[in-house]
Amino acid sequence: MSVLLYKLGRLGYAKPWFVIACWAAIAAAVVSLLVVNPVKLSNEVRIDGTPAQKVIDGLAEDLPEASGGQGMLVFRAQGGGRIDRPASRDALLAAVDAVYRHDHVVDARKAPAQQADKGSADLLARAHASVAEAAGPPKTATPPVPLPGAGGHPLPGVLVSADGSTAMLQFQFDEQTYELPAGTIDRLVEAARHQADRGHLEVLPSAAMMELPEVVGVGEIVGLVVAALVLLIALGSLVAAGLPLLVAMTGVVIGVGGTFALSGVLEIHSLTVMLALMLGLAVGIDYALFIINRQRRLILDDGLSAREAAARALGTAGSAVFFAGGTVIIALAGLLVVGITLLTSMALAAAATIALAVLLALTFLPAVLGLVKEDICSARARARAHERVGNSARRATRWGDALARRRGPVFLVTCLVTLALAAPAVDMQLGLPSGASYRTDTPQRQNYQAVSAAFGPGYNGPLMVVARSTERGRPLTPQSLAAIARELKAAEGADSVSLAAMNSTGSTALFGLVPQEGPNDEGTKQLAATVRARSHSLAAAHGVTLGITGFTALAIDVSDRLADVLPLYLMTVLGLSLVVLLLVFRSVLVPLMATAGFLLSVTATFGVTTAVFQWGWLQPLIGLDATTPVVSLLPVIVTGVLYGLAMDYQMFLVTSMREAHVRGADPVRATVFGLAQASRVVIAAATIMVAVFSGFVFNGQPMIKQLGFALAVGILIDAFVIRMTFVPAAMALARDKAWWLPAWLDRIVPDLDVEGDRLGLRLSTPDAEARREGHRAAR
Repeated sequence: MSVLLYKLGRLGYAKPWFVIACWAAIAAAVVSLLVVNPVKLSNEVRIDGTPAQKVIDGLAEDLPEASGGQGMLVFRAQGGGRIDRPASRDALLAAVDAVYRHDHVVDARKAPAQQADKGSADLLARAHASVAEAAGPPKTATPPVPLPGAGGHPLPGVLVSADGSTAMLQFQFDEQTYELPAGTIDRLVEAARHQADRGHLEVLPSAAMMELPEVVGVGEIVGLVVAALVLLIALGSLVAAGLPLLVAMTGVVIGVGGTFALSGVLEIHSLTVMLALMLGLAVGIDYALFIINRQRRLILDDGLSAREAAARALGTAGSAVFFAGGTVIIALAGLLVVGITLLTSMALAAAATIALAVLLALTFLPAVLGLVKEDICSARARARAHERVGNSARRATRWGDALARRRGPVFLVTCLVTLALAAPAVDMQLGLPSGASYRTDTPQRQNYQAVSAAFGPGYNGPLMVVARSTERGRPLTPQSLAAIARELKAAEGADSVSLAAMNSTGSTALFGLVPQEGPNDEGTKQLAATVRARSHSLAAAHGVTLGITGFTALAIDVSDRLADVLPLYLMTVLGLSLVVLLLVFRSVLVPLMATAGFLLSVTATFGVTTAVFQWGWLQPLIGLDATTPVVSLLPVIVTGVLYGLAMDYQMFLVTSMREAHVRGADPVRATVFGLAQASRVVIAAATIMVAVFSGFVFNGQPMIKQLGFALAVGILIDAFVIRMTFVPAAMALARDKAWWLPAWLDRIVPDLDVEGDRLGLRLSTPDAEARREGHRAAR
């Protein structure tokens, strides 16, 4: 591998414009695809096979007008006024009319007329009367009241709070929210505000109506600026510092642009793009940094030309980049065994981004270095090289010596510290973001609080209960509908029940079940389980099957499914990567140490994330002011991404230790030497990753905020506590046993030569030296 990459490095350095032109052509093709195929991203968290998803898929066939996305607007009287004052009421009616007349909104006012045209108006009227009588009033002390419309009849979808201060409009889109044309939701909210302003009414959209999150904001830009400063400090040259950023940005243009282009053909979640962007920036910068740092050390320490140093850097550090990228790809590919379409698309996009970063580092970077030539090291850097590196190496050596002397206590303390950080994870609760997850100054949070205060927290996440006749086409009788309503209302944790819709044949009915607690509360989860458990008795007694759907039910099912698959995914990733690490390090114990360290860091990451987001610790530091469950997708995604990135640092750190050990150093001294050699670049790379991921912490979308936070904390813990402290202490404790490999295994495990020993041997032969002298003379 090292010899092959050495040749690749020489080729790229010698023909820079050809290589750059090839990558430019690929980037141009991606941009062309974006022009032809407009971007179409999804915000839907869909997991096929869950009970709620099966119900909503069936509803699209039986009751298509009720299968679209749900919208909710809250109208709040300003200055302590009341909704029912003439001016306010007229403005509210006009705003509701503007919403129902808007494109892609199902006009609930037309339902009675449509039923009359189909000859089923009487059936619908009797069904509503039966359900209303059986369900009775809500259990809340101050139930809401309907808003009278034309002719004094209640206006569909509108409820007014008992104190008259707040009104809530619930409506249906004719498509899922993410399928709506860009700007539809913003124009709808603006149309409602235009009318509401006449009555001094404030309009607050719910979290379900939020448009797609911004891809790049101020936080992300600040993260990139910090990364650039770290590169400048680490490399000591503007030219050298700019190259990793150039490589990473090229990868982002192609990788993220390609993902955008595919969104016109495949369903791509917005989180997929954000994950690809995070990894593309962080990994692209890090891989280029590792190679450039090795090239500069060969120039400054060994006096090699920039051309020869670039080729050798690719043969040595490039080998580590190749296998490090492979571990990340394996970790992400492990998501495929989970069998969840959403995670599969994320895994494939992220893995493709990593593969792209590796290819760019091994081809595009040598070509750019061929253009920069000797300017990769400035005259000042050459003059101060030994002083800077000497100081850095001395500090790292002192740290390594201290770890080696106190390896037992250090090993124990790092274990205890990470386990203490992991403790809150025992209480980790999974869920999807709701309006309560946003900052208090956002309309989504204000909508949630207004609904909770005026109507009750359950109105923020009603359960949609679908009743179907067991005999296809047979209408549900008023008696069976009344029985269902009584059963639902009697369930512990239920507040109110209403008949929301019914198909023209009367064989399918949709109930709205409002819980007493919020969408992510335990009482709501228990209510959903109770209703599902009672479905069998209702089917036997009334010939009816019950199913639960809606955003709240989907969130419950998604959380349960992802919690179930996490152990399987973890075992799959650990098993595959242990094999890769065994091949790379030719050791039994080193892969086990790496894996044990990762388990400590990932559980500590979950613990810190739980403490901050769920318990509310230190939230002002990251711009939060509300507690929220841990996002259901986060444990699986963070496990895959963090494992791959942690193995990057393991690869670069321990290969330096193995290189010293192979060349005859005592195991403890090899550990200290390897730490001194690799610590500077590992610390710089980890700092860059933390900076990039931290930029996403300030994104307005709670799901992206949590993911950025968890990855930043995970890298911080893994790089500084595990790789720079735990691993050297463990290696020093193990001594010779760290590199033990059974003889029978040694015979069948191939030597991948990650350290570049074969390359060094080949380049040290007289013939090789003569060839190099000939090349220099020819130039």
